[in-house]
Amino acid sequence: MLVLLPPSEGKAAGGTGRPLDLGALSFPGLTAVRERLVGALERLARDDPDGLRKALGVSGAHSQELRADAELRTSPTLPALSRYTGVLYDALDADSLRGSARRRATGSLVVASALFGLLRAGDPVPAYRLSAGTSLPGLGGLAPLWRPVLEPVLAGERGLVVDLRSGAYAALARVPGAVAVRVLRDQGGRRTVVSHDNKHTKGRLARALCESGARSVRDVAEAGRSVSDGVEVDGRRVDLVLHGLASARGAEMRVQR
Repeated sequence: MLVLLPPSEGKAAGGTGRPLDLGALSFPGLTAVRERLVGALERLARDDPDGLRKALGVSGAHSQELRADAELRTSPTLPALSRYTGVLYDALDADSLRGSARRRATGSLVVASALFGLLRAGDPVPAYRLSAGTSLPGLGGLAPLWRPVLEPVLAGERGLVVDLRSGAYAALARVPGAVAVRVLRDQGGRRTVVSHDNKHTKGRLARALCESGARSVRDVAEAGRSVSDGVEVDGRRVDLVLHGLASARGAEMRVQR
């Protein structure tokens, strides 16, 4: 089983690990593109900070994020699952997993990153700022860089792939055989995607998959029933439907943990 997670804009600061070693990261077939993007961010942060700030949508109040991009090769690192923060990663709460669930998290959870392509749970990475929709000065959009190398890597993965990525990250690489998961809020028969609900529920689903394991669409749907109010399956797509009870259960689970 491989579970593709979206990254988060929020990232933990600092770290205790040695500086970035691109050659030591998982998925070595992605190293050349990683090198190109890390070099581009460092150069832009140093030589064209205004251009980079505009490309990243960063205001002057967040200039520390430009400093992070300028120090990618020298700043301390954290394991990927400790680096990313926010609603999804809070709901996942990977640090509290134990035993077989912890082993599944280490082996199965993969973060889709605009800068690094794919990261396994323990891959040590620095803080950085780059999102999938960014167009970098002198380099352009990221999909033309990532798609030719990411798609063959993902196509070579054996077994079940569960895709929890957001649209912008899914556009960096298609995975035709993956189980695609959507989270929908049902309000009086009208269904919408709400950012907080989507991230929170996908984090809880990722945790449930680590706790139970999954080998089929049916297994993903079964895990989905523990984190939603309803599950609908259409081929290789699984929709998790929320009415209200799921949010209450999520709050109860967080208190218990």
